[in-house]
Amino acid sequence: MPTFEYRSHIAAPADAVFAWHTRPGAFQRLIPPWESIEVLEQTGGVENGSTVTLKVGSFPFRTTWIAEHRDFVPGYQFRDVQVSGPFSRWEHSHRVEAVGGGACRLHDHITYALPGLGLADLFIGRKLRLRLHRMFVYRHMVTAEDVAAHLMYKDKPRLTIAMTGASGLVGKQLSAFLTTGGHKVIRLVRGEPKPGEVQWDIDTGVANPEALEGIDAVIHLAGENIAEGRWTEAKKTRIFESRVKGTRTLVDAIMNLKSKPKTFITASAVGFYGDRGQEIMTEFSRVGDGFLADVCREWEGACMPAQDAGIRVVNVRLGMVLTLAGGALAKMITPFRFGAGGVMGNGEQFWSWVTIEDAIGAFHHVLMNEGVTGPVNAVAPDAATCHDFTKLLGRVLHRPTVFPMPAMVANMVFGEMADALLMASVRVDPMRLTETGYQFRHPDLESALRHMLGLT
Repeated sequence: MPTFEYRSHIAAPADAVFAWHTRPGAFQRLIPPWESIEVLEQTGGVENGSTVTLKVGSFPFRTTWIAEHRDFVPGYQFRDVQVSGPFSRWEHSHRVEAVGGGACRLHDHITYALPGLGLADLFIGRKLRLRLHRMFVYRHMVTAEDVAAHLMYKDKPRLTIAMTGASGLVGKQLSAFLTTGGHKVIRLVRGEPKPGEVQWDIDTGVANPEALEGIDAVIHLAGENIAEGRWTEAKKTRIFESRVKGTRTLVDAIMNLKSKPKTFITASAVGFYGDRGQEIMTEFSRVGDGFLADVCREWEGACMPAQDAGIRVVNVRLGMVLTLAGGALAKMITPFRFGAGGVMGNGEQFWSWVTIEDAIGAFHHVLMNEGVTGPVNAVAPDAATCHDFTKLLGRVLHRPTVFPMPAMVANMVFGEMADALLMASVRVDPMRLTETGYQFRHPDLESALRHMLGLT
């Protein structure tokens, strides 16, 4: 039967790397953003008999894949065996071997059989192995970087964190990342809560606030998606209220706790600064003009009662978050892959971007560093003009970028949202992150795009 192997050297102790794999969010962190894989259910960790259920593929070729963990050897190995799924057979062994000097070797070995009496491997086997190689390069890189980030704070206590928006673009990865470091995440959800979740609503508040007694921190990410749909008056009202009213409701809930959290971190956005041309924005720059700037000002202001009560408040002003799992890059990628991409407007407007990995890294950094307060710009060190961004994306994909989108067309297609998100120039510097010692995983745009696209 065909096999696939991938090994890498990780500059971290074997026990830390193995422990990372055993924690709840590890599988979510290992899914490359370009793969259509959804974790439906996990029972247990990676011990013998525990299972993971996945939905793989895109409509109409989606299928369910169930794997069972076997041959668990603490600190050394475990194996995933397909119970049902797309392969005739699939067995995946994970091994972590100490190599001395506080480092280890991570070794993945897969034995598989495709359906079709061997004919499938003849026709698609090479393509599958290339796909697996691309996937495991990504997986090992994320593992090494996540473990390194957690080891920086190995001597600090593990935290219990209440999080809204944990199923969103940033929240899904952030909650998974935090759990791989041994932290506990209590998800605040608007629907029917599952075990370990707490229901809340921006109108009625937290259903059972006593479940939040004793938490160490709150991370507030929930809000209406600003990049989906045209900005009608009703949409703008939802954007405003989901952020401002939602924050006020959440602050009220934690203010009434007997044991209040020490830290309240809320997402904000670089839209705070408005359209500012070539001017470089830092956390000390004044608020700008326009709808998004007004929302961000009120959004951050809604946290002030918590600050006045002695709770450490941090406002993480996110830039354009890059990931194929959603957001701007996911929307751009299809036309660019077909050679139909190009600059938007005159191309001179600055886009302040950040990879999903550095977005969650920024939240982790401010969570673990008690001296960080107030606004923090979560953007890469070098903003790119729209022209440079689109040209570089085309070059990485080996595609031309000769189909511009004039501002007038963008306004016809997207309405007011185009001016605020695509045509506005927001050149932001991550001064507070840099000053407080944050190390970016992807400080330059080319390495960021290659990582997100699996082209490293």
